[in-house]
Amino acid sequence: MSILNINEIREILPHRYPFLLVDRIVELSADRIVGIKNVTVNEPFFTGHFPDFPVMPGVLIVEAMAQAAGVLVLKYIPDRQQKLVLLVAIENARFRKPVVPGDTLRLEMSVVKRKATVAKMAGKAMVDGQLVAEAEVMCKLADKEETTSVAAST
Repeated sequence: MSILNINEIREILPHRYPFLLVDRIVELSADRIVGIKNVTVNEPFFTGHFPDFPVMPGVLIVEAMAQAAGVLVLKYIPDRQQKLVLLVAIENARFRKPVVPGDTLRLEMSVVKRKATVAKMAGKAMVDGQLVAEAEVMCKLADKEETTSVAAST
């Protein structure tokens, strides 16, 4: 059962194919979210990582975790179309087992600390009940206009 389907996630996150890495949200509360990523053989990264042994890159597993965290941060903000959630830190990332085509990645993220524009979340990625990765991520809420003007000036 989904709390949020892919279309509802697309209304919250600005990411699009091939970089939207959360397919649905199955649990959601003020301080916890659980997202699902169905890993298919058609993922564009598998053509080069690795052709004879396709493995989902660890950085993309962390990105999927951060995107789930981003849904939690943005979900209850009324003017979220004017905001971006930027990943500003990754700590204590550990990768335990490879994630391969056919796996269903369960992304469990919990708020550790939250302020007005910054949230630190701890999470884990699971496949079939087994821990495959864990990390803490820090996200910053920014205005899209502010972010665009900074990018244009660099």
